[in-house]
Amino acid sequence: MSKLAALLLLLLSFTAHAQRTETQMLSGTGNDKTVKWQFYCTAGRNSGKWTTIPVPSNWELQGFGKYNYGHQKDTARGKEKGLYKYQFKVPASWQGKVVNIVFDGSMTDTEVKINGQSAGPVHQGSYYRFKYDISKLLKYGKTNMLEATVAKHSANESVNDAERRGDFWIFGGIFRPVFLEALPVSHISRVALDARADGSFKADVYTGGEADEVVGQLYSLDGQKVGGEVKAAVAAGGAVTRLQTTVSNPQLWTPETPNRYRLALTLRKGGQTVHTLSQRFGFRTVELREREGYYVNGVKIKFKGVNRHSFWPSSGRATSKALSIMDVNLMKDMNMNAVRMSHYPPDDHFLEACDSLGLFVFDEVAGWHAAYNTPTGTKLTEEMVVKDETHPSIIGWINGNEGGHNFDLDPVLDRMDLQKRPVVHAWQVFRGTDTQHYINYDYGNGTHLHGHNIVFPTEFLHGLYDGGHGAGLEDYWEQMWREPLSAGGFLWDFSDAAVVRTDKGGILDTDGDHGPDGILGPYREKEGSYFTIKEVWSPVFFERREITPAFDGTFRIQNRFTYTNLSACRFIWKLAQLPTPGGTAAPAVRTGTIAVPSIAPTEYGPLKLALPADWAQADVLYITATDPTGREIYTWSWPIARPAQVAQKLAITTGSGSVTLTETDSLYTANAHGVTLTFSRKTGLLRQVRNAKGLIPLTNGPVLAEGETAFEGLKQHQDGANVVIDATFGKASRYQSLQWTVYPSGWVRMTAKYFPKDYDFALAGLSFNYPEKEVRGIQWRGDGPYRVWKDRMKGTNLGVWTKAYNNTSTGEPDGTKSPLYPEFKGYYSNFYWLTLQTTGQPLTIVCDQEDVYLRLFTPRFAAKPYNTAPAFPSGNLSFMHGITPIGTKSQKAENMGPMGKTNMYYDYSKDPSYAKEITLYFDFSGDGAPAQKAVGKK
Repeated sequence: MSKLAALLLLLLSFTAHAQRTETQMLSGTGNDKTVKWQFYCTAGRNSGKWTTIPVPSNWELQGFGKYNYGHQKDTARGKEKGLYKYQFKVPASWQGKVVNIVFDGSMTDTEVKINGQSAGPVHQGSYYRFKYDISKLLKYGKTNMLEATVAKHSANESVNDAERRGDFWIFGGIFRPVFLEALPVSHISRVALDARADGSFKADVYTGGEADEVVGQLYSLDGQKVGGEVKAAVAAGGAVTRLQTTVSNPQLWTPETPNRYRLALTLRKGGQTVHTLSQRFGFRTVELREREGYYVNGVKIKFKGVNRHSFWPSSGRATSKALSIMDVNLMKDMNMNAVRMSHYPPDDHFLEACDSLGLFVFDEVAGWHAAYNTPTGTKLTEEMVVKDETHPSIIGWINGNEGGHNFDLDPVLDRMDLQKRPVVHAWQVFRGTDTQHYINYDYGNGTHLHGHNIVFPTEFLHGLYDGGHGAGLEDYWEQMWREPLSAGGFLWDFSDAAVVRTDKGGILDTDGDHGPDGILGPYREKEGSYFTIKEVWSPVFFERREITPAFDGTFRIQNRFTYTNLSACRFIWKLAQLPTPGGTAAPAVRTGTIAVPSIAPTEYGPLKLALPADWAQADVLYITATDPTGREIYTWSWPIARPAQVAQKLAITTGSGSVTLTETDSLYTANAHGVTLTFSRKTGLLRQVRNAKGLIPLTNGPVLAEGETAFEGLKQHQDGANVVIDATFGKASRYQSLQWTVYPSGWVRMTAKYFPKDYDFALAGLSFNYPEKEVRGIQWRGDGPYRVWKDRMKGTNLGVWTKAYNNTSTGEPDGTKSPLYPEFKGYYSNFYWLTLQTTGQPLTIVCDQEDVYLRLFTPRFAAKPYNTAPAFPSGNLSFMHGITPIGTKSQKAENMGPMGKTNMYYDYSKDPSYAKEITLYFDFSGDGAPAQKAVGKK
């Protein structure tokens, strides 16, 4: 290469570089990549001395200042400030350019100086990108000094009202990135886009300096040109330049198909390119049709949404791109299609993740229960729109939360947004939308779904501890799905707000009952509601189907996608044999794919499985659906073998030897195969169990969960080689019968028939005592691995599960640790058998009836649980026909839909055929792994 050619290449490279916006990071990019700045805290921990701090960060998490929750009165308010210093160089080549210093977020009042000179007015407001032109303050090619003074609380009381006095943690510091941007004197300063589903495209291009022409070219993301160049002359005086074109049959942006394009802009002066800019966007049309619904691309939307704070336990509101992608993926994995930014605009990388992975977004001007004043709110609203307006995921703006609405800001959003996206007020009837929070299932005359507005609560089912979220959701969602004026809703909220307390040895703190509101734990641990939501909000809906010998492999399913045909999804079936007690081998599995017919959104159709001829020999059928991107929608399970079939294979009711029975005034004592059982003749209850290895501490049962026992006595008789002990009861008893059968094998059967306490009742079932301190874990066959409530039945699968003992109270951190999930204690549905793993001998119990719940001890509830501590029966090991629902922080379970009501049982004829019946087989051998031998077989 000649010297001239090399010089020309260098000149071209320099020219192209000079035409682009150049950026230089002064801070790190997030909590996973920070830069140390000098720092001085004026009050609280580690105050009064210069040291260093990572930027971005919140200073409380770095050991400075004082932790504050928004509800607390802070006596030191106004005294706590952070002073930052950072030295940096800028290239000499930047001289003559427009150089801005950009802060993506700083809490809260921020004064900026460059080389000792003010960069501009103090910025008030925490969650908004602001910038200063510092071109005249810089020393080019030399070292510069940045100084920033950040006040944790604002001198503007409206900012404190909107941001600092809320139901969330309050932090201080530069918590989002800080960087420089260098632009040519003639440059593009802002682009507003409106790309619609019909292919119409317009862009308003804002410019600075002098230029003649703006040229736009659309591209696909793989670099292919879309249409030709679009040009427009720059109006004199720097007015906005409008570019317009039309694209034929664009690929549309939706949460199910997040297709995007790229706009390349070129600013020219005198025929020469002076600045270039690239912006991604998506074609889609957003409409709010009065008294009808929310529409995107002409299709009515049902929001399956959640509220999300920008939060991480060890870094507060300082997050990262990786965290944003993780959170969006978790939402997508729960089959959500929408997220509300509570209660402020998010990091830009979160919106980028919503754009690329596909989530509807409602972006929000802060204002928890009070609003910014109009001058401040106008400036901050404009900053939010300028930063966020091009994101196709944003389909609406929210002006304040729960009374934090400044109506003067609605015209600002209308004026600023080229797309004219709808504006809503959270928890207010406004512009034809009703977004009331924490609505009851039936909210009453003239309101909610009895009114005329489009209804989508921007907060519902407040998920304190284990209540809410999944509990009640099935009732709410089925109502929302079928009601034409419902646009769905947004759960409160995504993850527990537990912060690492650097002032308390690193414990996790939720500020009592203020922070544990999440579907996920603070480090995104999955709580039970995660899986319930995943199933309830599945876009594949299975109509109920029982698997019987006549099953022909056909299910009737509904497509609850908004835009996707089910034929684009993949379905796989699995037939599995489940392990027996003590077995650890993975179940034997056979699999196959399912041909899916064309089923359009909202339509029903058949799903036909080509199962092998011997399918009925399997224990369970699973079906897994994945969406067109390969993301699992859900895995469903159906029992093939019922409890009675399994019990027949497990319980050993024959054997050599005999059963002996002795009696005293107070006891019956039965002996068989080294097992000794004693029953109280005064109460009818099991008193003690022993075998050759020692005591098995199962006692004091069975006790009715509710209702009069009216026990009268025990009687016994011989039934072949077996001994049968029958209880007798008075007329007032809810028991119809109670019988114990002791077999020569040492196995024992208990059969009870009873009627629930009343027409409606909280609990129905039978309980025993077992010392919790001796339990180390459990293996069981049934639905799991998470517990259920009466109003949160979905989200489990039939299988054989193993779980170590824990004492988790959902959402309550245990010292320095997050809670352990799944929780050990609680109710488990579809119970077949269990083996308790203990400090002594294992205990196996087998059930031969359907629809029985296993109760494992009583969960540890928080000191102030509101409606999230349901009743449990006496004892601690129970076999139930009726269990309790769970409420939310703001609602009792009975107000959350039919599933939250008390149990009902209306037959009072006392006809034994209507009695609730339960049969349990007990293996008291201490082996924990019963042999495979059928009941009654010789």
